[in-house]
This record gives sequence, structure tokens and C-alpha cells, in this order.
Amino acid sequence: MNAAEFRKIGKEMVDYVADYMEGVHKRQVYPDVDPGYLRPLIPDSAPQEPETFEDIMKDVEKIIMPGIASPACTELETVMLDWLGKMINLPEAFLAGKDGEGGGVIQGSASEATLVSLLAARTKVIRQLQDKCPGLTKAAIMDKLVAYASDQSHSSVERAGLIGGVKLKMIPTDDKFSLRGSALQKMLDEDKAAGLIPFFMVATLGTTSCCSFDNLLELGPICNKENIWMHIDAAYAGSAFICPEFRHLLNGVEFADSYNFNPHKWLLVNFDCSAMWVKKRRDLIGAFKLDPLYLHNHSYQVIPFDEMLCPHFQHWQIPLGRRFRSLKMWFVFRMYGVKRLQAYIRKHVKLSHEFESLVQKDPRFEICTEVVLGLVCFRIKGSNELNEALLEKINKTKKIHLVPCHLRDKFVLRLAICSRTVESVHIQHAWQHITELATELLKKENEQKMNQ
Repeated sequence: MNAAEFRKIGKEMVDYVADYMEGVHKRQVYPDVDPGYLRPLIPDSAPQEPETFEDIMKDVEKIIMPGIASPACTELETVMLDWLGKMINLPEAFLAGKDGEGGGVIQGSASEATLVSLLAARTKVIRQLQDKCPGLTKAAIMDKLVAYASDQSHSSVERAGLIGGVKLKMIPTDDKFSLRGSALQKMLDEDKAAGLIPFFMVATLGTTSCCSFDNLLELGPICNKENIWMHIDAAYAGSAFICPEFRHLLNGVEFADSYNFNPHKWLLVNFDCSAMWVKKRRDLIGAFKLDPLYLHNHSYQVIPFDEMLCPHFQHWQIPLGRRFRSLKMWFVFRMYGVKRLQAYIRKHVKLSHEFESLVQKDPRFEICTEVVLGLVCFRIKGSNELNEALLEKINKTKKIHLVPCHLRDKFVLRLAICSRTVESVHIQHAWQHITELATELLKKENEQKMNQ
């Protein structure tokens, strides 16, 4: 959608909202539809080709408005998470379908998804142990619980451990910054010998620092064997899995208990929209379900919860309230179509390799990790202080903005391809700008050395 189209549609939407407000007194305060009404009315998967805004708005009036605000809000979310799950070829066990045990839910962020998963895993293991040994107190179990993540995992994982009140151990990664099964097994053996209870592990696909990938095919079987909940955090990289050529990076997801990525990072859906799936939704419900009378929907309570086609998402998350976030997913998936979304991802990956090629041609610079998706980690061949000075010059000029990281003992610059409108010309200009500043910096450094 170009600027002219956006202005036109924006004005139409203002009229739509104004008309709704003027006529709201003519609408029912409570829907007539039954739970499960929505799924049969829309396709079971996302369209491959783009659809028009006008057609989508017709469906809003025909399909969504009869169920506003619920059950349409809940049911569209269930279907959209199935759409997205199919787009990335998630195993069937993670999808709600018509009668599946799993399902998807939109969280506010990957941080929330990790915390929710950890709390669900904590509740599950405590109940399992108390069933075996009724005399065990929750406090005694909590004191021995331990969770795991790689030394490259996001800081939100550590925060989840703090909030959850459990020990969290960071496991060293290999020379490609990937968490391997042997490292996990070694730490598990040590901790079990010390009387600890391993219960939760976070595997990362597309780490924040360098977009590295933990080895799910090694980690998954270990977690399943040891009865450890495996949560996969693919916050950034997960959007790329809609492209078949990148789907192999998700191999091993079948071993996971929960999986999460952020369409608001790289799939053109506005913040906030963090997609999370679980194999057994009862594990989430078991951790968060509270049912005061004022939250009952009495018209639907006669239907057993596990059979409901309109789930109670307040039992899948920390807050009780929630917005109609699936509506923006529905619009994006239909207005772009799967093929155009795939093209968008592929364009960014191509541009990242273009930048990588430019770096490799300059002998003063080095690439620090394999470029897999849209992130390039690079640096000047030299001291950390030199690279810190370059970053400072780059960000002070305010033409481009880079965020650094530390990879082992190296200070590294990161260029992320993330704008919807980025083109090759922007990559070329960014590299020209970086090299000009680097030349100035190196010249100044050489002059200082000569004067010493």
C-alpha cells in the first residue's frame, strides 16, 4: 500500500468508525452466535495471493461484527494462530484445529511467552512430584528446581527465572554460538547428582547477539527423556520459517512443549503480536486458571471447557484483559498473501548478504559469524576500543543506527535489515558511510601512533 492508498483507506476507516458510533444504539449488546461459529466461515489456511482491502472489510461486517467483541475476538485468534502455524509448517500437535489438544495464543512479547512457559512448567512439575510424594511441600520443591538456557539467550530468559523464583543456569555454547546436546547433558548430570530438579530449558533460534541457532535435534530428545519442558524462543528468526528454504532451521520443534516468535518483528504485523503455541493447552490452563463468578460467561458455561471451540484465553496468559490483536494478523495475511510475505523475507536476506559481500571486500574489516538471515555481525580488524570508537562515530552522525554486542571477548557491530522500505541503495549508502568514518578513524589513529 503506497501513501496515496493509505490516505484513501485511512479516511474510509474513519468514516466506518464514525458510522458505527452513530448507529451503535441499533446493535445488540450481546451476540446471537454460538461458540465455534467463526471457523467454518473462513478458509482453513492463509491465502497465497493478496486480497483487496474492500473484500476484507466486507468480511469484517459479515463475519466479525456479528460476534463482536466475543466470541469473534477469541475465535479469530485461534484460527489465525492455526493459519500462521501452517505457514511455518508446525507439527499438527501445536494446532488447535477442530479438536486438537494444542493451540496458539497471542502474547504481548516473547518475554511474556517465556515467562508463561516457565510458570506452566513449574506448576506441572510441582504437581507431578506432589502426586508421587504427597508430603513434599511446594517450597521444598521450588528450592531444588533449576532451568537452563544458553549463554547467548536473551536477558528476558534470566528475568523469567527471577520472576518465577527458580535457579537459572546458562550453558556455554560452541564455536558457532550454538547450544549443543552434550553441553546440556553434562550440566544435567551434574545438577541431578547434586540433588537438583531440572524442569525447564529455553532453546533459542536466532539469538539476539548474532542470530545463531541452538541444536534442537540434539536438545529435544534429551529434554523429552529427562522430562524437561523445552520452550523455543525464535522471536526474530521465526518469521523466516514461512520460506521453505529456511524451514530446516526449525527442525526439532516436534520435541518442544512450547514455541514462540514475534510477527511484529519481521512479518509486517504492528506491535504487539507475539505468537505462542503449546502442545498441551491444559498445561497452561492448569497453571493460570482461576474462575471467579464475575468472569463467567454464563451462556457458554454449559459447554465443557476442553471441548470449547472458543477457548478462555485469560487462562493462557498473565493479564486477564486482552485486545483484538488477531484482527491485524488477518488483515496482513490477506492483504499480502503468503507469497508476498515470503518475498519480503527473501529480499531482506538478500540485502544482508549484499552487505556481507561489501564487508568481505574490504581487508580492514571482518565478518564475525555466519550470515543466515537479516543480521550481519562485523568489525574492524583491531582492538575493541577501535570498534567502540567507530560505533560512537556512526551513531553520533545519526544517518544510520547500529547496536553492538559482545561475542566472547570481541566487541562487534551489528547491521540488521528490518525496514519495510529498505532497498539496495540504502545498503550501499550505509556501507559507504561506515567506510568513510572508518577511514577517518584509522587515519587519526595512525597519526597518533606516529606522534608517540
